[in-house]
Amino acid sequence: MLRQAHRHSSGHASSRPLGLRRPSATAIALGCLAGALANAAPAPIDRHALVDRHRVVVQGFDPASPLSVGNGELAFTVDTTGLQTFAEAYDDTIPLGTLSEWGWHTAPNPQGFSIDHFGFTPFDAHGRAVGYADIPGDRRTPEVEWLRANPHRLHLGRIGFRLTRADGRAATRDDVVGAEQVLDLWDGALRSRFRFEGEDVSVETLCHPSLDLLAVRVVSPLARHGRIALQFRFPYGTGRATAADWTRPEAHETLVVGRTARAAELERRLDGDRYYVRLAWAAGGRFTEEGRHAFVLEPNAESEALAAVVAFSPARLGDEPLPGFEQTRLAARQHWKRFWSTGGAVDLSGSSDPRWRELERRVVLSQYLTAIQCAGRTPPQETGLTFNSWEGKFHLEMHWWHAAHFALWGRLELLEKSLGYYSRILPRARETARRQGYAGARWPKMTSPSGAESPSPIGPFLVWQQPHPIYYAELVYREHRDRATLERFRDVVQETAEFMSSFASWDAAGQRYVLGPPLQGAQEIFPKDRTFNTSFELAYWRWGLETAQRWRERLSLAREPRWQTVLDRLSTLPKRDDRYLFAESAPESFSDPRWARDHPSVTGALGMLPGPGVDRATMRRTLDWIWTHWSWPDTWGWDYPMLAMCAARLGQPERAVDALLLDVPKNAYRANGHNHQRPGLTIYLPGNGALLAAVAMMAAGWDGAPEGHAPGFPADGRWQVRWEGLRRMP
Repeated sequence: MLRQAHRHSSGHASSRPLGLRRPSATAIALGCLAGALANAAPAPIDRHALVDRHRVVVQGFDPASPLSVGNGELAFTVDTTGLQTFAEAYDDTIPLGTLSEWGWHTAPNPQGFSIDHFGFTPFDAHGRAVGYADIPGDRRTPEVEWLRANPHRLHLGRIGFRLTRADGRAATRDDVVGAEQVLDLWDGALRSRFRFEGEDVSVETLCHPSLDLLAVRVVSPLARHGRIALQFRFPYGTGRATAADWTRPEAHETLVVGRTARAAELERRLDGDRYYVRLAWAAGGRFTEEGRHAFVLEPNAESEALAAVVAFSPARLGDEPLPGFEQTRLAARQHWKRFWSTGGAVDLSGSSDPRWRELERRVVLSQYLTAIQCAGRTPPQETGLTFNSWEGKFHLEMHWWHAAHFALWGRLELLEKSLGYYSRILPRARETARRQGYAGARWPKMTSPSGAESPSPIGPFLVWQQPHPIYYAELVYREHRDRATLERFRDVVQETAEFMSSFASWDAAGQRYVLGPPLQGAQEIFPKDRTFNTSFELAYWRWGLETAQRWRERLSLAREPRWQTVLDRLSTLPKRDDRYLFAESAPESFSDPRWARDHPSVTGALGMLPGPGVDRATMRRTLDWIWTHWSWPDTWGWDYPMLAMCAARLGQPERAVDALLLDVPKNAYRANGHNHQRPGLTIYLPGNGALLAAVAMMAAGWDGAPEGHAPGFPADGRWQVRWEGLRRMP
C-alpha cells in the first residue's frame, strides 16, 4: 500500500458564523456516521517517518558498525570515508567486502579432490551401514581442507580513496577527522563527510537496485590539487573472513580489455575463474594503472567533483553504456521508496514501554539488511555479502531464518528468488539420498551454488533443513493458491517427503517410527551416533509429511500410503516430568546442565511450527524450565525470536517481548543493525531474519491465533502496535 498523508486537525472547536443555516438532522446523522467510519478505520502508517527515525548515523571510525549498500545480489561495505580506504582497520571486526552471490573462486586441485570420491564413514542406522562425510576427530586432512574451502566467495575488488597529504605522503586514518556518515534508508543512499588537512570531503555511495553496479560521487577542493582520487585494487581468493588474499599477486591476472576516454573494462583471471569489471566516469577523469592489480581514477583538475560507476559481472557486459551516477541515484531512490511504501510495516511509536524504540529500530534495520544481504537467487551465508564465514558457503538449515520472513512481510518475491535453487540441485540431492540408501532427495547443510556437500563432524548429520522446502512452498501457495504454484514445487515437495518417510526407521520393539541414530539435532550438542527422536525434528517431520500429503490432495492425487504409514506411527514427542525432552536419547535433559546449552530448539515445535502433536500445557512447562535454567551465553541470535514465537502461541505476550529484547551477549544489535555474536562472527543475519519473522507473527497473528489486535504483544496498554501489509504465519 502506498503511503498516504495523515489528516491533521487543530483539535479546537470554532463558533458557527452568524447568518449560516443550522444543519438538518439528516446532515448531522450523516456527519456522525462519517465520523464514526473515519474513527473505525485507522490512519495509514506514515512510513517515511517510521523509516526515517531510524536512519543510521555513525560518527568517527567505528569498526564494529561499518555500513553497506546493496541489492540482494551485490553488497559493498565501507569505512567512514564512504569507501574502503582504510579497510585493514576493520579486518579483525567486520571485514569490508565487495561480495556478490555469483562471485566464487576455486583454488587449484591437482589431487582431484571431490566429495563424490570422499571416504565416507559408515554409521549404524538400525542395522544398516550408512556412509556420511564425517571428519573423525575433526582431523583436517588436505582433502578435508580443500573440500571445505572450495569454492569460496570472492572479494571482487577494493574501492577506496587515494588521499595525499600536502607533503606528498599517503594519508593515515588519523589524518581523517570530523567524520560522520548517514545511511538514508528511505532512498538507499549512504552519505559521508570528513575533513582532511583542513579541507571538506563529501561522498555519496549507492548501489543500483537491478545491476551489480556501484556509484560514487565525491566533492572536495582536494580534487583541484590532485590530492584525492579513486583507487581500485584486486586480490586473490581465499575462504578466510576477508575473502581476499593480498599476498599472492603472481597467482592471478588483471587485464585491461577495453578502454575509451571515459570508460575501461578489466578482465579478472583467478585460476579457472573469470569475471569482469567495467568502470565509467565523468569527463576529464584520468584512469591509469599504478601497479599490479591496482588502478587509480583521478578527477578533472578543473572541478571539485568526481563521479564514477563500477559494474561487476561474470561475463562481458557488452557495449551498452552503463547508467551514470545520477541515473543510479534515481533508480535507487525509486526502488527504496517502493520497498518501504509496500509490503509490511510495524509502527510502535505510540507505546509507553521504553523499549519500543529499540525494538522498532531493530525491525526497520533488519528489513534493510536482509533486503541487501539475503534476497538473491541462492541462499545467503550467515554473514551475507559482507564477509566470509565458513568459506563463504551457505547453510541450508539457516535459510528459513534468513528468508521465510519475506513472505510474512508481504515481500514474497524476495523469498521466491532463491527457491529455484532447490530445483537446480535436486539431482545432486537425489544422489546423496541414493548413495545412503534412502529414497527422494537429501538436502545438504554447508554448501555452495553446486549443492555439493561439505565434510564436517556435524553438518552431514543435520536433518532439520529437510522439511524447509515444503515450508517455503506452502508460504508461496498461501499467497497465490493456484495450480501453477503446485506444479512449480511439485517435484521438490515430493522428493523431500520421499526422503523424510524413508529416513524414519521402524522400531519393532516400540511399534513406531523413530528418527535416528545417527542424527544431529538442531540443538547441536548431542552425540550424533546415539541421538534419536529430538523433539523439534519429530514435530517438523509430522508437519512436513502432513503438508506434503495436502499438496497431493490439491493436485487431485491420493495421499501417499508410505508417507501416511510413517505419519500414523511416528513417535510422539518424548516427555519426562511433564516436560518435553530435548531428545528421547537424553532423558536427563532437565538434570544434566550440559544439555541446557546451544539452541533451545524444542520450543520451535510450537513457535516456528504450529505445534503438530504438541500439548500446550506440556510445552508451557518446558518453556518455563528453559526460561529459568538455560545457559544464555551459549545461545544464538535466532534463539530469542524462536522463544518469543513459542511464548506468543502459548498466550504469554509479555514473555514474547522480553525474549526479543533479552539482555544477553548474542542478542546485541550494533548501530548498523547487525546482530553481533562473538569475535569472528560479528554479524549474524539469521538473527535479523528471525526477529522479523517473530514480530510479523506477534503483530499479524498465526493460524488459530486468538481474536484481537496484535495477539503476540501485551494488551495492557503499554504496547501500541500499528501494522499493515503483514501475513499470518502458518
